[in-house]
Amino acid sequence: MTTYYTIGLACAIVTAACARQVPMGTTETLPHTSFFPAPANTLSAAEQRDGWRLLFDGKTFIGWRGLGYDSVPTAHWKIESGAIEKIPNGQVPRMADGQPLVGGDLMTKESFNDFELSWEWKIGRGGNSGVKYNVSEDLSMAAAPNHAALGFEYQLLDDSLNDDNKVPSHRAGALYDLIPPNARKTLRPVGEWNSSALVFRGNHGEHWLNGSKLVEFDLGTPLMDSLLAASKYRNIKNFAQRRTGHIVLQDHGEEVYFRNIKIRVL
Repeated sequence: MTTYYTIGLACAIVTAACARQVPMGTTETLPHTSFFPAPANTLSAAEQRDGWRLLFDGKTFIGWRGLGYDSVPTAHWKIESGAIEKIPNGQVPRMADGQPLVGGDLMTKESFNDFELSWEWKIGRGGNSGVKYNVSEDLSMAAAPNHAALGFEYQLLDDSLNDDNKVPSHRAGALYDLIPPNARKTLRPVGEWNSSALVFRGNHGEHWLNGSKLVEFDLGTPLMDSLLAASKYRNIKNFAQRRTGHIVLQDHGEEVYFRNIKIRVL
């Protein structure tokens, strides 16, 4: 039988729903968690002490631009009620995989190496999006001139309605086209905010959703090499060898919202 312990006395004090349980003796990296959350798009004193900073101030696109653009493609993105909104594209021409023929992925101006990222998101009915990381702008524009980022992707999806739900590694929380989320996943209904986190340090990566770790991987292992060889990335030279890149909010055409985007360099 596995023994569990509850992380954080404050967790139990606030509410049982806050409790996160982890097998005794594990050494996993825990994602950013705030038991007494600050207002949206702000940092608590504890977060500041721990080295967190905001990537979105809730009001402006400072620190962001479109991938392959000098500025933000405002036909695709706007700020509404303290959140970055992907404006639905309607009936724009699309590629075979559903992405806009001329897209507008939103990219951090800064590149990152080892980091922990947290954010909140909610998606429209039937929606599809993602947060991409370790993205090379030059590689993306050379291989995907429609301004679509190439990098590892934390998939965001309406699992109930979007057709991508037929592929396990394309469902919400997955490492897109590589590793499906595990059975611990709890995805909130369309229109409600989800809390996500990812860790990327050295060759190690993790995906978290609403307090549960869904995906864990290590680059350079036989397992990961085989997954990459069977994926859509197999013909992209040095796709998994780079270790510095931009963070990108994907323009897949559908409505999605982002807020509380925070990063800590490790």
